[in-house]
Amino acid sequence: MSDSGVMRPEHPVGIVGYGAYVPRYRIRSEEIDRVWPGSGGGFPVKEKSVPGPDEDTATMAIEAARNALLRSGILDPREIRAVWIGSESHPYAVKPTGAIVAEAIGATPNTLGADLQFACKAGSEAMQMAIALVGSGMARYALAAGSDTAQGRPGDPLEYTAAAGGAAYVIGPAAEALATLEGSFSFVTDTPDFWRRPYQHFPRHGSRFTGTPAYFRHTQGAAQALLDGLGCSAADLTYVVLHQPNTRFPIQAARQLGFKPEQYQPGLLSPEIGNTYAASSLIGLSAVLDIAKPDDRVLVVSYGSGAGSDAFVWTITDALSERQSLAPRTRDYVARRHPIDYGTYVRYRGKLHTH
Repeated sequence: MSDSGVMRPEHPVGIVGYGAYVPRYRIRSEEIDRVWPGSGGGFPVKEKSVPGPDEDTATMAIEAARNALLRSGILDPREIRAVWIGSESHPYAVKPTGAIVAEAIGATPNTLGADLQFACKAGSEAMQMAIALVGSGMARYALAAGSDTAQGRPGDPLEYTAAAGGAAYVIGPAAEALATLEGSFSFVTDTPDFWRRPYQHFPRHGSRFTGTPAYFRHTQGAAQALLDGLGCSAADLTYVVLHQPNTRFPIQAARQLGFKPEQYQPGLLSPEIGNTYAASSLIGLSAVLDIAKPDDRVLVVSYGSGAGSDAFVWTITDALSERQSLAPRTRDYVARRHPIDYGTYVRYRGKLHTH
């Protein structure tokens, strides 16, 4: 760690492979409003992604991880010595999603496997750990993923924005990277804006805390500290990707940090697929990597209720352009859509308990 507080690993690291996954099913905001009139606030999010009955956090993380491996060039998945999955909707209370994903991609048995939770920044938390493991020299490659399914209570505003999807990143040596890490910064406080107690099906949110004291304080605190520590500003960067709980917060935060619309629009997917929780900023990063060019610099800032943010600055290398087409692009998944009605949505999400 530098005197400025910016975190840098002892050995330079970067993203050597990346991939995303978004389910094909979609429910439109108008359809939710048909059942729960007046709770959507004008439909700023057009529709959201919905996992199918055979999809969950683990299956979406596996799809994203396989795409990341395709772009990594790693021939033997057993070289990946850690598989860490961040989510707030792990399919089991006691059974690690990380072990399921590691087995599915062929990384077992000589690997670490673990699940992480920190609301919507669980995925970036996994990325920080992967950076530290590889950067310390303890492993050559580590995989970090964020994956989540929708958890909004019926009739709650979250029904319009809480969606599903996943993104995965293989972290490895900077010499092999598609994007190298310049530095990171984490910012955490005890701010009760969002929570879910044991055995509760749906989370609750304290509305008066969700804006200024929660999202904006942490997002801007982490981002500004990192930019100051690196000696740069928004003008020195090509793109910014922020956590997307709605359509308004990330745009407002980007503007306050000094970014222009062309710098943040490529990563803002929320109007089309909704907020993918622990995968939100990581899916946004994958959308940017799909179009980024050598020497572009990307600021990524996550946000997790409770509350905290992780900020990263990545520099794109010459290797990215030849790897982008080796797996489906994020917008390919966004464009692949099948609309469903509210009844089907309720059945797929198990919102009616019959026992």
